[in-house]
Amino acid sequence: MHALLTQELSALLGLLLGRGVGRRTIRRVVAETWKRGGTTVEAAACLRADYGVQIARKTEVAAELAAIERLGLSIVRIGDAHYPEALASIPDAPVALFVRGRTSALVGSFNVAIVGSRRGSPFGRQFARVLAADLGRAGLGIVSGLAIGVDGAAHRGALEVSGTTIAIVGSGHCRVYPASHRGLGSEIVAAGGALATEYPPSSRALPGNFPERNRIISGMAAGIVVVEASVKSGSLITARMALEQGREVMAVPGTVFGGAHGGCHRLIKQGAALVENAQDVLFAFGLEPIVIGRRDRPEDPTLDRVLSALSDRAVTLEHIVASLAMPAPEVLSALVVLELDGFVESVLGGYIRRPYSSGDS
Repeated sequence: MHALLTQELSALLGLLLGRGVGRRTIRRVVAETWKRGGTTVEAAACLRADYGVQIARKTEVAAELAAIERLGLSIVRIGDAHYPEALASIPDAPVALFVRGRTSALVGSFNVAIVGSRRGSPFGRQFARVLAADLGRAGLGIVSGLAIGVDGAAHRGALEVSGTTIAIVGSGHCRVYPASHRGLGSEIVAAGGALATEYPPSSRALPGNFPERNRIISGMAAGIVVVEASVKSGSLITARMALEQGREVMAVPGTVFGGAHGGCHRLIKQGAALVENAQDVLFAFGLEPIVIGRRDRPEDPTLDRVLSALSDRAVTLEHIVASLAMPAPEVLSALVVLELDGFVESVLGGYIRRPYSSGDS
């Protein structure tokens, strides 16, 4: 179940569930104690004496231990073989991760984080999916936050090509948030990836957890790509943390209307690398480009004509038929072929032109 002895794990859980001082202080004291060869029990004694920490009750700790056993979680402590070296180097690194899935996935790949708006547009979600798939084909691991929108699309893109993907959640494993993505979390685990969190199993998804967990998303990766984000998006917090951690920051441009890409444009103005496809990401890290496996346009003139009527905004079948003055059955047949060939995606509200990255098949 875990490498820590029960006494040590109990002491750690007692502190993480404790009250009276901030989590950052607890992490600092525990990390300093471990660094000099001390135990968690000693750290707990220090925190009680010097900071007045109230350790969680034994019944609370026992419930967490039972949940860890029931869920088959692993506990990866800072300094362990499967604790990511890059994450260990950041300020205020988590002292331990509660992991569901393959712990070796945490250290097995060169990782890129893909993040963006929970209210991502169809085009933004599809771009994240395509980008993650292409980077997965190139052997990169994809890190994100399991959120609705861009995050979920990035995880799915990696899964589509049997790539490695890691979800960093802002709650405990008994309360994975959002509930609608618990199935996606199980798919990630089944595919050899991992769900990881610094919070004990019963921890709720409190609002303050998400800015805090963002340092782990960026810390797990060599760099981050912000796909779609407004100027008030939480993704910009991740980007700021990535900069503080010395990570590469990249952003995808978009329309200037509506404000959905305002945060991305601000990052680009501030020096973030502009990303149009996977090749741009690989170039930023000095990695070999991948082979482009899909032509830019369909060869058939009818298919090309229908494709030209689409953009990154959803267009209805009726609008396409009217704009092209073509019979509806002919347009619908062309859309089916274009979707099978990877040029088009059907979304809520109609059809969009599929984002073109590299390596599409």
